[in-house]
Amino acid sequence: MDDPPAVQAPLLLVADDDALSRRVVVDGLIADGFRVVEAVDGTEALELFGAQQPDLLVLDVVMPGLDGFAVCAEVRRTPAGATIPIMMLTSLEDTGALSQAFEAGATDFATKPINAALLAHRVRYMLRATETLDALRRSEARLEAAQAIARVGHWEWDSTSDELLCSTEARRVLELPQDGDRISMDAFRERLHPLDRTRVLEAFGSARQEGEIVRLDHRIVLSDGVVHTVHLEATLLSARNGSGIRLMGTVQDVTDRAEAEARIRSLAYYDSLTGLPNRVMFGDLLRAALARGTRKKHHVAAMFLDLDNFKRINDTMGHSAGDKLLAEVAQRLRRAVREHDPLGRGIDDEAKVAVARLGGDEFLLALTDLDRPDDAGRVAKRILESMKAPCQIGTAELYISASIGISVFPQDGIDVDDLLKNADTALYHAKELGRNTYSFYDETMNRMALERLLMEGQLRRAIEEDQFVLHYQPLVDVATDRIIGTEALLRWQHPDHGLLAPAHFIDVLEQTGLMHTVGDWVVRTACSQLQAWREAGLPDTRVTVNLSALQFRQPKLLQTLLDAAEAASIDPPALELEITERVLLDGGPDGIKMLEALRSHGFRIALDDFGTGYSSLSYLRRFPVDRLKIDRSFIRDATLSDDDAAIVVTILDLARALGIDPIAEGVELEEQREFLRARGCVQMQGNLFGRPVPPDELGERLASGGALPQDTPVEPSRHTSL
Repeated sequence: MDDPPAVQAPLLLVADDDALSRRVVVDGLIADGFRVVEAVDGTEALELFGAQQPDLLVLDVVMPGLDGFAVCAEVRRTPAGATIPIMMLTSLEDTGALSQAFEAGATDFATKPINAALLAHRVRYMLRATETLDALRRSEARLEAAQAIARVGHWEWDSTSDELLCSTEARRVLELPQDGDRISMDAFRERLHPLDRTRVLEAFGSARQEGEIVRLDHRIVLSDGVVHTVHLEATLLSARNGSGIRLMGTVQDVTDRAEAEARIRSLAYYDSLTGLPNRVMFGDLLRAALARGTRKKHHVAAMFLDLDNFKRINDTMGHSAGDKLLAEVAQRLRRAVREHDPLGRGIDDEAKVAVARLGGDEFLLALTDLDRPDDAGRVAKRILESMKAPCQIGTAELYISASIGISVFPQDGIDVDDLLKNADTALYHAKELGRNTYSFYDETMNRMALERLLMEGQLRRAIEEDQFVLHYQPLVDVATDRIIGTEALLRWQHPDHGLLAPAHFIDVLEQTGLMHTVGDWVVRTACSQLQAWREAGLPDTRVTVNLSALQFRQPKLLQTLLDAAEAASIDPPALELEITERVLLDGGPDGIKMLEALRSHGFRIALDDFGTGYSSLSYLRRFPVDRLKIDRSFIRDATLSDDDAAIVVTILDLARALGIDPIAEGVELEEQREFLRARGCVQMQGNLFGRPVPPDELGERLASGGALPQDTPVEPSRHTSL
């Protein structure tokens, strides 16, 4: 292994124009182990300093040309000479010369005649002191560099002077003056954000009075108005001589961290589309509100809001338009809920929160400190009113409405989960009432909701186990008393409750989306049955199937019908599609396009329940339909009420004027048949001509020619036969 390189002795520069005096100094220093270079005057001393870079200078004060004071001052002005130790040699005894030496930058001085041994000891002391000072400077430089990297500085506060002693980085972080050793505490106070100033100064007070270690994040405002976040820590130092108190601490710029935490918090607690709180944050806030309501014995209302028919907007205009609409709704909800309604303060102490977005088109609201539950109803009315103005989305004006369910603490629940569950149940009831309204929760709703839930499970099982069947009711021509068509009507062969009509389960099918599956099955089964009757040689007829609103809005409806007809080898005109007036009115322009597409492929269209829609006559001319089914409510009282009779006659005249075949449904009495036939209506349907029956029974009727047997007893019924 190679020996480590030898450490060279320190190099000293001795400058003195007196050769004898210089020799005494040089010989003594060399004898003590130093390396020495000599200069005979000040000019040579400066040249050797620049060339040799000595570790220490020994300068005689009185030299020709540049004296020792001038050389010392010139050396100090160079980067390499800023901290080098310099000893001045002088025979002068006046204090003015000594003061001049120190003012020029001398480190120490010695008087002539020189004691060489003592001089060597003083030189070694100066070199050690310089090494210690250099190490301290290097440590401070490393600390300052580390603080700059970490953006953390240190400071000390003196209560006596009310001043701060700050590191360079502390000054930079707080944007305080960089000149001078001390800074007024007022300059620091001015940097504090107005909303944080009291909190920070109170923390300082706690540290002074109770000796607590202060750790807090707060905001500062820089001179350009930009707000930064800093982390401040402080601890109490012992008082000096019993007078005054000192705090020492650090300050760190944590703006990036605070912004990242804010973004994370926003993702965790806020909805990115609307900026509203999400369900997680809403639950926390509502939980706190319930605790406050318990203490103050006040009511708290939870609201569940859902936009009506929002899916249709998404489907027709795209999700981008839907998102813009949701953002607009969020703004309207914010404006509709007044200052005294909000739930309280959220994570951001400056923002009051009362509205949250659950997801999709569902929103949550909370009202606190209510004296009466009815106050929630007034707010709900205000919200519904705010939805009436059209929403401008691009070039389109969209009209929206909402349904609201309300539950109230404590009577409807004492915790967040119960309140939201019951508000959701009340929302469902509001939709059943016709939408664009609100409903308060009551206990009977839960029983109904449970029944719906149980029925949903049973309906899914019914699909899996083929429990659905079709019954068929004849459509007759009273001029010949012959069957000219038949309507396929859905029935559920329930394992426990027997045969159920759609009135018992159709709503649940539509609400759960199961109507798509069942509706497709009805179409395929009806087409197959029509084919079976034809293959059995029975008289040719047509079959009518009912289309729900969900089916009618389904883009693949046309293809489903074409596939079913092709699979059964029947022509589309043999399949008649029955649609209610309400479905057509809700379908708008898209509904008309769908009707036109269906008719262009040969399917026949029947408009059911005609006369019950508020705009029937004005819209009828726009609907491409083949048959008009006069609602049973008018037929029932046509022979008893002049008004209903007039309505029936008007509908018959209108249908004939538009070239549409009228059909009277719900005919149950002989006098009703005669009334209709006398006024030119020959196509009828109802219990008078036969109730809905299984396909085999109707097949027997068709096999006998389709005539109504004269000896068949007819029992009038006031109930709907679906």
